[in-house]
Amino acid sequence: MLRLDHVAVACAALEDGAAAVEAALGVPLAPGGEHAAMGTHNRLLSLGPQDYLEVIAINPAAPAPGRPRWFDLDRFSGPPRLASWVCACDDMGAALAACPPGIGAAMDLARGDLRWQMAVPDDGRLPFDGIFPALIRWQGPTPAPRLPDQGVRLTGLRLSHPRADALRAALAGLIDDPRLSVTEGAPGLSATFSTPHGVRQL
Repeated sequence: MLRLDHVAVACAALEDGAAAVEAALGVPLAPGGEHAAMGTHNRLLSLGPQDYLEVIAINPAAPAPGRPRWFDLDRFSGPPRLASWVCACDDMGAALAACPPGIGAAMDLARGDLRWQMAVPDDGRLPFDGIFPALIRWQGPTPAPRLPDQGVRLTGLRLSHPRADALRAALAGLIDDPRLSVTEGAPGLSATFSTPHGVRQL
């Protein structure tokens, strides 16, 4: 069984993405860090003790990773937007076996004292045009409880895809989260949050 770990907002430039999310949700983001293996960097926002929001972009100061980056960032263009969601698992092998083809292979990753495995697709794009979740297995602490609580909570995550029934079937038995909904339409993600300033959306 998977559990929602975090949602990811992709952007062409990290400062632009952070500013867009701060304006949309009305709260400041916390510092993140760099991912040397992927040539990316991020900023973070607590969504409670167990989940969080990540703003992520290619780090122009980092060497290219020599492989496609996660979250399909190599093909990203346009304004900052919710691009992916990430689910945690306790058994990466079993989770990979239960997911559709193209979910990727597990990579061992680290940032500071954080250690984790993440399944990264060979071409950077997750199944169902990027709408299927990425998989993560934390090996020790996670960022969520360390982040300052700004009073923001994820209340809804809508997955849109032209093959909505197939996406529902692929997720069935993997995750049971009342915040999730799947609708038919162009591939996309949208999220609803409760904030100190009322309901906000990304």
